[in-house]
Amino acid sequence: MTAILPTKENTEIFYPSGDGTPLAETYDHVYAIISTVEVLKQYLEGRQATVLANQFLYYSQGFPKLRVAPDVMVIFDVAPGGRDNYKIWEEGQVPVVIFEMTSPGTENQDNFFKKDLYAQLGVKEYWLFDPKGEWISEKLRGYRLRGEIYELITDSRSEPLQLRLEVEAKLIGFYREDTGEKLLIPDELAAALREQTLARQAAEERAAEMEALLARYRERFGELPE
Repeated sequence: MTAILPTKENTEIFYPSGDGTPLAETYDHVYAIISTVEVLKQYLEGRQATVLANQFLYYSQGFPKLRVAPDVMVIFDVAPGGRDNYKIWEEGQVPVVIFEMTSPGTENQDNFFKKDLYAQLGVKEYWLFDPKGEWISEKLRGYRLRGEIYELITDSRSEPLQLRLEVEAKLIGFYREDTGEKLLIPDELAAALREQTLARQAAEERAAEMEALLARYRERFGELPE
């Protein structure tokens, strides 16, 4: 059940898109955010959905101080693409999945305030990822909304995304449930593209060598027999 505070009508109210705070505490946290966003954007391409990172989520019209900035949020049934910020009352949809890249410095906020808020808003899944394993020993911990409270996810599956999640060093690995295929992060995509390019070049070189060999054969012995 979505719980949003009463609205206050005022057309002059300003909803900031940033507050000058950094994206994340460390490189590991930043890289985990960026990789997660890029993987999910590619996965949801062509669907009525958007993936936003570290942008203000406003959840009460007329009260611009009532906001939170999830590290990564996935929203279904909205127009694709980015926004300066996300206002629930304008878009008509609550994020379906939220990821927070957590650390000891954000543990209390992530594990209590945000967890309670997201449950009240009706966010179906809430995932905490501790890339350094500083306070979550297993690094990845997920919660699924049952009624109005979160229950611990024990199967490493995201039901709304239909993906299996795995800890892979300091990143989250995402795997399709239907095929088992891994969704590649940008670095892995670049490596795969290089491999494909090298394989194609090698095939073209072998074809050219075969063509040259056939040409020499024809010069010496004539056409190949039928």
